[in-house]
Amino acid sequence: MQRRVFLTLFFSIFAAITGVGLVVPLLPPLAEQMGAGGVLTGMIFGSFSLSRSLLLPYFGRRSDIKGRKPYIVAGLFIYAALSIAFILAQSVWAVVIVRFFQGMASAMILPVTQAYIGDITPQGQEGRIMGLFNVSMYLSLTLGPVLGGVVNDHFGLTTAFAAMGALALLATVAAQVWLPSVENEPRRPGSTVPMPYKELVLHPRVVGVSVFYMVYMLCIGVVWAFLPVTATVEYGLSSSRIGIVIALGVFVAGLLQTHMGSMADRFGKRGFVVFGGLLITGVMFSFPRVEGFWGLAVVNSVFGIGGGAAVPALMAIAVVEGARLKSMGSVMSLVTLGHSMGMLIGSVLGGLIKDLMSLDQAYPAGGVCMLIGLVYFLWATREGAIPEKK
Repeated sequence: MQRRVFLTLFFSIFAAITGVGLVVPLLPPLAEQMGAGGVLTGMIFGSFSLSRSLLLPYFGRRSDIKGRKPYIVAGLFIYAALSIAFILAQSVWAVVIVRFFQGMASAMILPVTQAYIGDITPQGQEGRIMGLFNVSMYLSLTLGPVLGGVVNDHFGLTTAFAAMGALALLATVAAQVWLPSVENEPRRPGSTVPMPYKELVLHPRVVGVSVFYMVYMLCIGVVWAFLPVTATVEYGLSSSRIGIVIALGVFVAGLLQTHMGSMADRFGKRGFVVFGGLLITGVMFSFPRVEGFWGLAVVNSVFGIGGGAAVPALMAIAVVEGARLKSMGSVMSLVTLGHSMGMLIGSVLGGLIKDLMSLDQAYPAGGVCMLIGLVYFLWATREGAIPEKK
């Protein structure tokens, strides 16, 4: 594995996600100050998901054809430039537009960096390398909101946006300087033609991985959206304690990524996905049955163990299939699309069930979705289900 390339990509993802996480918790208060109602505030977040979901397949495939570096560098630079746009925005609609372009930049960065990592991963070490790379995302998801709150409290919103831009600009320079030129990338542009999406979406293992990732993120969407409500309304927990409960799941999952990925390489990737999926299913049914801070903390930690077991193994399977089909960027874009759609569906589905039934039913609904996704994953990755590439 090329150590310098890996470290540059690791820092690129860390800087991008930390920067976004740094300002995302500050956007709802900003929207409120600008006089936005619930719909416009939702559009601030929805515009990001919409543009990212629409453009993920395009940039993933283009990176297979044209090379990885141009899209990574361009996406990071757009992130940096958008920090200035946030500072200059004077209306909610301006913030919505900025978030739309931020989603576009995310579509350029995340699947392409994952594809690049897949390109440089030695055969047989997919779980370990993808687990190690995933640490960058889990670490940034943990640090971003915390740093955002600290910076905003002590220096103000403008400084928070500037900090996001500074991180992205530093990552832009690092990627430009330390990533090799397109001609020297492991997968040379034009050397092979990536599989068309109309064939990829019929490929059982690729779809199975994407569907599992979608239902996993659906469960996260339910937990992140409604666990704070449960903790506040039913148990009267403080904001700091709620933050600890949420952070525990992310922290535990990040802590286990590399170790679980290495074990998946040794003992079988598919089995670790199943183990993680069963843990997550059980946890989703357990949330309504636990009480207080310690009950929620323990259950969400077990949720983190499930994610720590399943995600590196799942991404390792995606790397294997991306390399086999010579369509790494396209495969990673479909997996990331599952990630985006899962978060969106999870929060919407949970909200509908909360309104129509009760808050406690939102968690088991996520568990049912997880179980269905796991069964489909098992069917899609069974022996004889994988067609040979023509």
